[in-house]
This record gives sequence, structure tokens and C-alpha cells, in this order.
Amino acid sequence: MPGKYQLAHANIARMRAALDDPVMAGFVERLEPLNALADSSPGFVWRLQDEEGDATAIRIFEDERILFNLSVWRSIEDLDAYTYKSAHVEAVRARSEWFERMVKPGLVLWWLAAGELPTVEDARWRLELLWNEGPTREAFTFRNRFEAPA
Repeated sequence: MPGKYQLAHANIARMRAALDDPVMAGFVERLEPLNALADSSPGFVWRLQDEEGDATAIRIFEDERILFNLSVWRSIEDLDAYTYKSAHVEAVRARSEWFERMVKPGLVLWWLAAGELPTVEDARWRLELLWNEGPTREAFTFRNRFEAPA
């Protein structure tokens, strides 16, 4: 039986250069296969996409080098499995080649009612909430998790 809640996930990363710069080539060549892997992963529900089928053109901050990603998963365990126990982990390990080290958390998680989709505005608000208040039930991280509401 499906749960009453699903996990929303947003993350940002500041690129070392523009997407068409050779520095970013390794990331760009992995983007389509990793999106396809996410789409076919157990527990995947939805991801934000632009006309190109990814979210690389969507900006939520003024800085043009900040990439944004937004997705929904059935559970935190499903997202964790995709992120750290699939081929995606290779990109996680290599991220310093393409992205600058973040001072603030670049990933935020929150629960939403099953069937709902998060908005870009909500994701930005949740990132800022995490930055200002630390992990809470409304905005948390893999390290500081909160269970879905009862």
C-alpha cells in the first residue's frame, strides 16, 4: 500500500564554469544517463524538467552558475539507494571536478502529501529555511533525517 507521504528533494551546486566549458564536459556527458537511471530507479516518482529533459536551464538564484534539481521519491531509502548505491555514486565522488565546495548545505529534503508535486518556490524557501534554522521537520538532510508524519 502506498504511503500517505512522499519525499521531496532539492539540491543546488555551483559549477566551476559554464555548462559548455570543457571543465564541465564530464558532468554534461553523465547528465542524460543519470537522469535515465533516476527515472527507472525503484521509488522514483517525478523530477523537474525543462524542454531539454533536464533542469540545467532553470535558475532559482541570480548566480547563473548555480544548477538546481528537484525531484520526488517514494521514500528516503529509495533516494538514498539511487544517490549512494547506484552508478550515480561515481558522479557524487567526482563532483569536485565540476562543482565548487558549498559553504551552506546544497541539499534539502522534506515530506509532502502523496500525489503532490513541489514547486520551485517551495524548494528555494526550504533551502533558505535549512540555511537559517538548521535541520527541522520542514527542511532536513540525509544526515539529520525526520520521519514522515504519522
